[in-house]
Amino acid sequence: MKNYLEFEKEIKALEEEVDGLKNPFGSEGISEVDTKKIKSTQEEINEKLKETYKNLNSWQKTLVARHEDRPKANYYIKKIFDQFTLLSGDRYFGDDKSVIAGFGLINGKSVLVIGQEKGEDLNTRIERNFGMMRPEGYRKCIRLMKLADRFKIPVVTFVDTPGAYPGIGAEQRGQASAIANSIESSMSLTVPNISIIIGEGGSGGAIALASSNKVIMLENSIYSVISPEGCASILWRDPSKSLQAAEAMKMTAKDLLEHGIIDEIISEPIGGAHRNPEAIAEDIKFSILKNLRTFENFSREEIYEDRKAKFLKIGRSQGFSKSSSSDAGLSYKGSEIQKIKSHFLKNKLAYLGISLVLIVGLISIIY
Repeated sequence: MKNYLEFEKEIKALEEEVDGLKNPFGSEGISEVDTKKIKSTQEEINEKLKETYKNLNSWQKTLVARHEDRPKANYYIKKIFDQFTLLSGDRYFGDDKSVIAGFGLINGKSVLVIGQEKGEDLNTRIERNFGMMRPEGYRKCIRLMKLADRFKIPVVTFVDTPGAYPGIGAEQRGQASAIANSIESSMSLTVPNISIIIGEGGSGGAIALASSNKVIMLENSIYSVISPEGCASILWRDPSKSLQAAEAMKMTAKDLLEHGIIDEIISEPIGGAHRNPEAIAEDIKFSILKNLRTFENFSREEIYEDRKAKFLKIGRSQGFSKSSSSDAGLSYKGSEIQKIKSHFLKNKLAYLGISLVLIVGLISIIY
């Protein structure tokens, strides 16, 4: 049974009409199937899907990212990787079912695969804790990332979570430090790591696994520090202002690419990834292989420096670079326009005085 979102009512009605037309058993018994009508209605559905999904606002994209039928990490792992070997446990407390982790092959190349898994139905969603990881989940990822780094194996992560689990047990077991250590572990790898945000990329729960050389988003996924409902509740004390919050937060793939937060967007099939999961899985596989190839001739030090420079650059024009002086520290590297602008702002009083002198001199010459 298909699930439909609020803005897909017309599409739902048309698809139900097509299902009725395909059924040869009418009210008067067996009847002829009207293939022409089916074809024209299907074309209308395709046009409606194109028009609807071309004009989605930020809140509607959030709903698509959370769609019940949207392919989850487990689906992509099965479709993209061969000989996947599941590994469990953090060697401290237990195993976290909300994250799937293990080693597999992609085109014959070994990779560590980590995927936040929400579950497919009610029972598996409860078992997977709706994709909200606990400290033992992050510690499992840290353990395996260190193992992958030791044996020079690239890391691929699938991010899909509303956020880290906020329960009292998780806090007692060190949720905040587990997330911080996971970010540190991701950032300090000397092998390539690639993150694909396939649905929700929520809060520190997502950043813990998305601190990567390449951060890629599916077209209708989201990535933010908090959910739109949470933002609306804090700022306006009104969760109904989720649309306003979603627009202000710039959480869609297009917005984040423009701001340099992510590196690539993978286009989704018409109507979202859930309408053609196999096609989107192929596109993700192609993107992973393409990005892994870019690091084939990089040394371990260059891979680490590439990742560091990428994150230091966010919010700046060019970021920081190594100083050529003996202290080997970091120095800020800005654009020429920024340097000129900074120089004028720093010496604006001097330039203002020079301008006044020139104006007075011109006036005296003229008169």
